[in-house]
Order: sequence, then structure tokens, then C-alpha cells
Amino acid sequence: QVQVVESGGGLVQAGGSLRLSCAASGSIFGSVLMGWFRQAPGKQRELVATITSGGRTNYGDSVKGRFTISRDNAKNTVYLQMNSLKPDDIGVYYCTVTINAAYTYWGQGTQVTVSS
Repeated sequence: QVQVVESGGGLVQAGGSLRLSCAASGSIFGSVLMGWFRQAPGKQRELVATITSGGRTNYGDSVKGRFTISRDNAKNTVYLQMNSLKPDDIGVYYCTVTINAAYTYWGQGTQVTVSS
């Protein structure tokens, strides 16, 4: 089993920044892909960003150039630096941990709210 815990959400004004953190613990071994998804009210869950253990990143089109994903492999922790936040970025942000491309564990989510 893998436990995934996010932190760092909150309320910020448009144009501001937030940094999310996610710590994974438990049976973590092999190839570990870590990432972030988000879900806005009334919308489908969408990809924000992912990062491999080797540091290869992938971003959703709506956050490219504004968000940066990074990780600390020794701590099994992934971060999401969010800059130039917009009201469209409002939603619940979920951290994901995928072990050996076989199973994805999800965190409980952290709320991000952007005031205009």
C-alpha cells in the first residue's frame, strides 16, 4: 500500500502563486511516476503535470509556462509551483503516484481557490 498526502492549497488572488507538496510513503519501489491532476466544479478531472523519477516532465496545455513540477526522490515528495494563477485554475488538486506503470494511488486532494 502507498499513502499519498497533499498540502499547500489555499486562497490566493489572481496573479499570485502557491506551492503544493505531496509526500508518498509505503511500498514505493521500481519506476515511480508522480503527478498532479485537478478537478474544477462541474468539469472532468484533467492532467496538470507529471514527472518521472528521472526528471522528465509533462504538462497540461493550460498550465504550460506557469506551473513547474519537481520532485525529491529521496523523500518521495513531489511539488507543484503555481505562478500567475487565474480563476480558471480553481479546483481540487490531486497528487498521484504510479508504481511500475501498474497502479496509481491518489491523494485526498487539496483545494485551490483564486479570487479575481
